[in-house]
Amino acid sequence: MLDRRLLKKLDFPLFLLTFLLLGIGLFAIGSATGAHTSGIGGTTIFVQRQLISIGAGLVAMLVVISIDYNNFRRLSPLIYWGSIALLAVVFVPGLGEEVYGAQRWVRIGIFQLQPSEFAKIALIITLSDLLCRKQGELREMKDLLLPMLHVALPLLLILRQPDLGTTMIILVTVLAMFFLAKVKPVHLAAIAGAGLAASPFLWLLLKDYQRKRLMVFINPGIDPLGDGYQIIQSRIAIGSGEIWGKGLFSGTQNQLQFLPMRHTDFIFSVIGEELGFIGGFLVLALFFFLLWRGIKIAMEAKDLFGILIAAGIVASIGFQTFINVGMAMGVMPVTGKTLPFLSYGGTSVMTSLISVGLLQNIYMRRQKILF
Repeated sequence: MLDRRLLKKLDFPLFLLTFLLLGIGLFAIGSATGAHTSGIGGTTIFVQRQLISIGAGLVAMLVVISIDYNNFRRLSPLIYWGSIALLAVVFVPGLGEEVYGAQRWVRIGIFQLQPSEFAKIALIITLSDLLCRKQGELREMKDLLLPMLHVALPLLLILRQPDLGTTMIILVTVLAMFFLAKVKPVHLAAIAGAGLAASPFLWLLLKDYQRKRLMVFINPGIDPLGDGYQIIQSRIAIGSGEIWGKGLFSGTQNQLQFLPMRHTDFIFSVIGEELGFIGGFLVLALFFFLLWRGIKIAMEAKDLFGILIAAGIVASIGFQTFINVGMAMGVMPVTGKTLPFLSYGGTSVMTSLISVGLLQNIYMRRQKILF
């Protein structure tokens, strides 16, 4: 049972920001999928499924909140190897499912689960535990060997899918956690430099459609009716929204279905077209304050383990938001990453709510309860 005195320590602004983002997301998904119409193509099924996913995410969030986050340290091996097993399942014939050329999903009934989303949270928790156990010992580059191997195994499985977007998010998250674990800046620079040096080899591992996406990002005009079509239509949608937008359910690029994947990867484009600059700014402001609350929680955490988990979550959500919004605006390559809390996707919204649960957990236990 959760101590009632802990409930008084909840970060209610964080809850408010979370539910505002979820609400905006539901309206945007409804608009993107024609849930407001009764004609051909109009359906509420996506909104209904998103509500089910939000419900499941809220239950998971409450479970996470009720367990003292330090107990996760004892479960660290189980969490780590469990996430590795989930990542491996996607390659098992009959269990894994390929979509758009990537083997990233496991189908359970009508729902698809994306193990790499759960792996991000698992890696934040387990790497935080490892860095705490290595506290004060990370003086030389050789001391980073075990933490880097810890990250390498799930990262290789994610690259094998392939999932370049999640790989980028994990790398940024790990560097942020290393920095807070007091890894020397020169060693962080060396790791980042090694990653950049390895990028030509990564190019060889990419599939043809991923290489084409990167080339189209540089110049969408080389394939305006193919891979460049998404970027071009997204820019048109956001630009045509101008200041106030065309009105909810009234965006032409959205309603006439010129914009591909508008309820998932390009949900921000729907918001930009229908709610304009003001709506887009409001969404980004909500994310800014949510991340600011996360940074505040990290600063007030009672131990290094809490600091690292909170910082890892902030880095992960923040960089994924940057990738998705940048993708919609054409300043980042299309990687297939959703916008946290807003995009349609069961795994995405569930893991976002679990992340909020972890932040609340750390905030509630930032100091001992006085009897």
